[in-house]
Amino acid sequence: MTTLLVIAKEPLPGRVKTRLTPPFTPQQAAQLAEAALADTLHAVAAAPATRRVLVLDGTPGKWLPAGFDVVPQCSGTLDERLADAFAHCSSPALLIGMDTPQVTPELLTVDFADCDAYFGPAEDGGFWALGLAEPDPALLRGVPMSTPATGAVQRERLVAAGLRVRELPRLRDVDTVADAHAVAALAPRGRFAARLAGCTPVTPR
Repeated sequence: MTTLLVIAKEPLPGRVKTRLTPPFTPQQAAQLAEAALADTLHAVAAAPATRRVLVLDGTPGKWLPAGFDVVPQCSGTLDERLADAFAHCSSPALLIGMDTPQVTPELLTVDFADCDAYFGPAEDGGFWALGLAEPDPALLRGVPMSTPATGAVQRERLVAAGLRVRELPRLRDVDTVADAHAVAALAPRGRFAARLAGCTPVTPR
């Protein structure tokens, strides 16, 4: 089976989901980030895996379910931190972030029997998942992150390496308020949707 990796930041006010402020306060944005992370981790916990790893910038909290190893993120740019997460894996691994709380255990149930890589494109041009049958950090280093072309560049890197790539469904990341409402509608019974429903936007003065 597969190692499932989640790369995340500790959901602290002012450090996460800053594009949600305004209309939400930094505290509300952090609560939404925590709910998104909790939904993601519980989906990973319910998916088949040989090992579940949280690659964390910060300290674990009550939102972390049992069954996860926690390892610190390295310093550096996002491509370097993603590469380092794979560097500690010696068997097939699938990595996701904390911005797609609508993810399900079924989406995370992958089989590398007839492919070398899984690629999950995001609607904003990035990617929400990357799986490698033989984890190679060099496949990620140097890929420009947080641009509209990030996903295309990363996928081309896989193809150029001669890997057989299987595509996962396109998902929407939670970056903006519009994203938050759209994603909550896709998973209305999740922690993220419940937390969003309880957040009252700050009225501008």
